[in-house]
Amino acid sequence: IDYIRTEITFVNYVWDRKEADVHILITTQRTGSGGREYTIALIGQKNYSDMQNTLKYISKPTDTQDEIRSGLVHVLKMGLVPYAARTPLADRISVSFKEKVKPTDVEDKWNFWVFSLSANSFLNGQKTMSSNMLFGNISANRVTPESKIRLGISMSYEDTNFEIDDTTISSSSDSQNFTGLYVKSISEHWSVGTWLSASSSTYNNINFAITPAPAVEYNLFPYSQSTRKQLRFLYKLGLSYRRYREETIYDKISENLLNESLSVTLELKEKWGTISTSLAGSHYFHDFSKYKMNLFANFSIRLFKGLSLNLFGSASKIHDQLSLPKGGASFEEILLRRRELATSYSYFASVGLSYSFGSIFSNVVNPRFGNGGGRGMTIRF
Repeated sequence: IDYIRTEITFVNYVWDRKEADVHILITTQRTGSGGREYTIALIGQKNYSDMQNTLKYISKPTDTQDEIRSGLVHVLKMGLVPYAARTPLADRISVSFKEKVKPTDVEDKWNFWVFSLSANSFLNGQKTMSSNMLFGNISANRVTPESKIRLGISMSYEDTNFEIDDTTISSSSDSQNFTGLYVKSISEHWSVGTWLSASSSTYNNINFAITPAPAVEYNLFPYSQSTRKQLRFLYKLGLSYRRYREETIYDKISENLLNESLSVTLELKEKWGTISTSLAGSHYFHDFSKYKMNLFANFSIRLFKGLSLNLFGSASKIHDQLSLPKGGASFEEILLRRRELATSYSYFASVGLSYSFGSIFSNVVNPRFGNGGGRGMTIRF
């Protein structure tokens, strides 16, 4: 959606479909060759209710994410031109729009604020086991080219019971989190902002913690190119107060902490594939031996037509577990992962190869008996 907004700038986007002059409904089905058929229904509303149109875009199984979204945007532009032709913008449209209109050049009674509420519950059980989970989230966001505000509150609760012989083993965990972010755009390369977080967690032995953290970011590439490429350097300085549920292994029940962090993030989306990787490090000022390093990488690269290499992984060096409880964790808490455990590292990795071959012209969609069946070849490690 961010790519669509940056590439198609002669329209304003709304969150409620009933407020739109044109409602665009995109549905997909897999084609016989392993690609996808995108059916784009443009439904005129209000003063455009007499205009209805349906277009199609078909991707090949060897297309990268960038090729697919470029093709989809091309078809979307063509579909929107007839509607734009009935507006004062018509004189400035030929094949492409001759000047950019800022997304905020519109009167909005909500002043660009978007609110979201969600609540979920999950119940799972059998004769000897039952599990209940509750999740809730409230968020408020306001995003303009000049600034960004994101506010969120989330809560979760999980309870699990096991029946073993005549014994019942129970375990539960809960957490509450508040996150706030304000970012001010300075230029095409610089941004400043601040985070504010507050949390409570049985898993992390946190009764209450609050952390304000001012930050500054530099992007080597202009932010206007962010949907294609980013190389961002982000520095944060945080002062936190923590009150623990249990005394920690460092004999603390509460403490004030000052820490700093620096991260470098590279994101590229090209026709040959996508790359997303970041390296982050942080430490506490009262003891420089309390630090953490994290490396994350996600690669999807087309080696040649039909063959793609997919790599995903992360690795962390951990020496900053200040909240570990002195009393340790029970057997149940260890098995059910209810408590954070002492460690000096963590890692995750996934490697995959995918290869598709054969006809690229089988664009017929046949949904009978579902879309199962073999196609191509995939190898994962």
